[in-house]
Amino acid sequence: MDQLENRLKKSSNAITFSRPIIFDLAKLKSRNSVKGLITNYKIQHVTDNYLEQLRELYAIKNPRLVYGPNFEKEFRNYVNKLEKGNPFWQQGRWIHYPWLYTLVHLLENRDFQLVRTARNKNLINEREQNKFYNAVIGIGGLSIGNSVALAIVLQGGAKHIRLADHDKLALSNLNRIRAGVENLGQRKVEITARQIYELNPYAKVDIFPEGLTQKNISKFFAGPPKLDIVIDELDNLAVKFLIREQAKRHRIAVVMAADNGDNAVVDIERYDLNPKTKFFHNRLGNVSYKKLSQLDKFGIGKTITKHIGPENVTERMQKSLLEMGKTIVSWPQLGGAALINGSAVAYCVRKILNKQPLERIRSLISLDEKLIPRYNSPLMKKKRKRITQSFKKIFGL
Repeated sequence: MDQLENRLKKSSNAITFSRPIIFDLAKLKSRNSVKGLITNYKIQHVTDNYLEQLRELYAIKNPRLVYGPNFEKEFRNYVNKLEKGNPFWQQGRWIHYPWLYTLVHLLENRDFQLVRTARNKNLINEREQNKFYNAVIGIGGLSIGNSVALAIVLQGGAKHIRLADHDKLALSNLNRIRAGVENLGQRKVEITARQIYELNPYAKVDIFPEGLTQKNISKFFAGPPKLDIVIDELDNLAVKFLIREQAKRHRIAVVMAADNGDNAVVDIERYDLNPKTKFFHNRLGNVSYKKLSQLDKFGIGKTITKHIGPENVTERMQKSLLEMGKTIVSWPQLGGAALINGSAVAYCVRKILNKQPLERIRSLISLDEKLIPRYNSPLMKKKRKRITQSFKKIFGL
């Protein structure tokens, strides 16, 4: 093997930690650790805008001063008092991201969260924000689930997240998963965990890189700590069944979103309110783990279509499903729809955790309906109905 080829292969297989390391440089042990990382080239980039973070923190705590003439003077007095303690480089926390070879200087946890969520106020009030942040949220499936996780964390939700997916990032995933080519071949759970930590290094992310199985699903739900809500974005219908068994047992809600062309279908099952809720709202009829586990790719596509409802499936999606195994490999998915689903699920999760009014069964979020001229005209409705009837007949529904 060529020497360069050998080096490239070794570097490609190198393992990098997906959890940041937090240092307090007021402590000698942390200072020595950071010195060692710099010496060994584990830190090659440093980001330090700590003073600007303090400025934002001071403004957020003193909003009445912000637009007054004395803000800079008052802020400088505040900074001078802080400097009488440790020097700034020993204040706050320093976060080492091993996969980025980067060290970042940040506010301590509580102040960091205060500044990071400041622009949410009062679209999300303080009580709602705390409830959202302190929840334990489980996400199974990290295609749409990647957008869901990031939408939740962006809004200041879920300090503790549990991720499950057995798959690795493939090139064909890059039309809908927010990742770059440098991540190809990496596990989706690792990629998503890193993205969460880059938004909130104080988060706690549990990963299940083997995906959800009959053996580990109890641990996924029970923890400790146990989940407060679960998001189902899996393709495996049999595991979807297991998720609902556990959700019913633990009396927590299930939120699931499916893309439908450029649109989204959001399903909600409130086992927290009614543990007798029928799985999938009985749309699939009398199903079991065994029956669902025996489905092939075409059977899965047909069953998912049955769940969504053929009448809700867009015309282009209908045509695409009929081309599986002929001109296309699998059902199509779009990045825009993944982002819509992510936002919609994050909204549902926040509402459920705060015990606020929310649709209990299903919502169709259609860009087509809102943006295509005359979408709901009698002529267009008649055309869609005719196409759907033909699709149902050919697809065996």
